Parts: sequence; C-alpha cells; structure tokens
Amino acid sequence: MFRKSISITCMCCLLSFIGTAQTDIPVQKELKIDAANKIDDTKQPDQGTSLKIPSVVDNNPEVNMDMNTRNPVKMIDDRNLVQAGYGMKIDPKAGPREPKEGSKQHFADMYLGDVKSNGKFVGIVCRDHEYVDGDRVKIYVNDKVLDPNILLTGSFKGINVDLEEGFNRIDFEALNVGSSPPNTAQVDVYDDQGVLIYSNKWLLSTGSKATLIITKEKE
Repeated sequence: MFRKSISITCMCCLLSFIGTAQTDIPVQKELKIDAANKIDDTKQPDQGTSLKIPSVVDNNPEVNMDMNTRNPVKMIDDRNLVQAGYGMKIDPKAGPREPKEGSKQHFADMYLGDVKSNGKFVGIVCRDHEYVDGDRVKIYVNDKVLDPNILLTGSFKGINVDLEEGFNRIDFEALNVGSSPPNTAQVDVYDDQGVLIYSNKWLLSTGSKATLIITKEKE
C-alpha cells in the first residue's frame, strides 16, 4: 500500500515536469509588418492653430530695375569708413585772391577769351576801371600796331577794327603801371550794329599783354 502511494506521487510529479518542459519550447509565429505611419486619406485634417514659417526662398521676388534707386553692391565693409576730407581744417584765407590797385605783384600775360562776329568791323573801347593814375597801352591787331599809345582815363577810348575771315587777334600791351600798379582796364567790344558783344577786365605789369580773339566765319 505504501509503495503504491509512492508510485502515484512520482507519476504525478513526472507529468507535472513534462507539462512544464513543453511550455519552454518556442512556437513559430508569422511576422506581420505594417507601415510606420499609415496615412488615412479619408481623415479630415485637424482644425487648430497653424505654425507659419517664413519661406527661405521668395517665389515672387520684387526686382527693382531702376539704376538710380538701386542700392549698389558693396564689396567692403564701410561701417568704419569716413568721408574724404573728414577732420581737415581749411584756412579761410587760402585760395586765389583778386589783386588790388597798388599791388607790387608781377602780372603776366592774360588771355581774355574769344568772341564771334560776322560784321565788317568791331568797335573796341577801353578805360581805367580802377584809380585813374596814368596807365597807357599799345594796341596790336594781328601783330600789327594799330595804336601805339593810348592813355586810359575814366572815359572809354577806342578804335574800329576791320575783321578778316577767320581769327583776328587783338593784343593790349601795358606800357606802364601808372602811379598805382598794376595797369588796369576794362575793355568792351561792339559789333557793326552798335551791340555790345563782349566785356572783360585786365591787370597787367609793364610789358605784359592781354589778348582777345575775334572770330569771323566765312559768309
């Protein structure tokens, strides 16, 4: 009886061990692979606050073709550049000055400019426009002496000059500088109709010349 009980107990343990051992055997299952993010085409999008991100590339860029208003391309960093002449101090006394009567400065030859006239002749008059101090001049026309000695006074004195086709050169040579140098004069030119066509002034030292060119075009 005791042996029979032991046998039954052993059989029960053996069956229990076999059942446990069978559960450890791996079972082959079919592997099913689906899309990671399956998109439902029929689903309505969520209505909510959207995040607006500015586009890096503008699809419709505005191009300014006006060369007067376009900003020029800058190849250098001009943040530390200064305007030319910045900090420069200018002497207000610098620059050309108009000599005054009584100056001992030497005055060289002057070119008075040129004027056109198609008349038969022109009238040339001159006067001392500064202090009347005895200034005298000699007048040349195309290197020929037309008047050897004219005393410049406060009133206009002059001559008529017949014009040749082309260039007519008029020279005024200072014979002296008077009692108050330099030799000073105003010269006016009138056409054959009495119309003023030119006016200028000169400042000359003794021996210097003021030259005027009168051009007559071919008829």
